[in-house]
Amino acid sequence: MTDQNRPVLQCRGVTRRFREGGSVLEVLSKVDLVVQAAERVAIIGISGSGKTTLLQILGGLDDPDEGEVIVDGKPMHGGNEMSKGELRNRYIGFVYQFHHLLPEFTAEENVAMPLLIRREVKSVAMEQARQLLGRVGLGERLSHKPGELSGGERQRAAVARALITRPQLVLADEPTGNLDAGNGEHVLNLMLELNQELQTSLIIVTHDHSIAARMDRVLVLEDGKLRS
Repeated sequence: MTDQNRPVLQCRGVTRRFREGGSVLEVLSKVDLVVQAAERVAIIGISGSGKTTLLQILGGLDDPDEGEVIVDGKPMHGGNEMSKGELRNRYIGFVYQFHHLLPEFTAEENVAMPLLIRREVKSVAMEQARQLLGRVGLGERLSHKPGELSGGERQRAAVARALITRPQLVLADEPTGNLDAGNGEHVLNLMLELNQELQTSLIIVTHDHSIAARMDRVLVLEDGKLRS
C-alpha cells in the first residue's frame, strides 16, 4: 500500500555520461528531484539539454552512471530488467510525442495491453479499456486500429493506455508535440483533468512555455543541472 506522506518519486544525485569519440559528455550532473502525490511538474530546456535522457532514467528505461531513483519507496535501478519492468508496469505510465500504439491491435486492445502484461483477466482488462476510452472520447472507436484513427485520437488512446493501470506517476515527453494547436490543447486538458481525478503525479518534458505554465512547478534543465 502506498504511503500518502511519502514522495512518489525521488531522484538523488543522478549523473549520466555519454562517450563521443575520445571525449566524455556529461549530460546530467548530480540531478536531484522530489515529486509528491498528484503534483504536476514541467521540465523545460533547450534541445539536447538532456530532458529526454532524464525522463528515461526516471522511468527505468536507461540507467544512471551515478545516483539513484526511488519510485514509491522502491529503487528503480540496481535490480534486473524483470524487476524494473514490474516496477514500471505497477507504478509508471508513459506518454510520448509519438503515440507508439501497436498497429496490428485495436484501440481497445492497445489500451488493455498494460493490464494484460500484468496477467489481468482478459475480460476485466478489456472492460476497463472500454471504460477509459469512453472517458477520453473514443467510445465509438474501440475496434479501430491506429491507422484508422486521427493523430489526436491516437494520442488520446496513448493517454488512456498510460493511465489504465492507475499509475502513481505519468512521464510525458512532449505529449502534444506532433499535434496541431486544437488537438494539442484537447490532449493536454484531458491529461490534467485525469491527473486530478486519479491523483496521479505528472512530469511533462516540453518546449512549450504555455504548457509549463499550467503545471505546479517549472524546472529548467541547463548544463546538466536541474534548477527551479
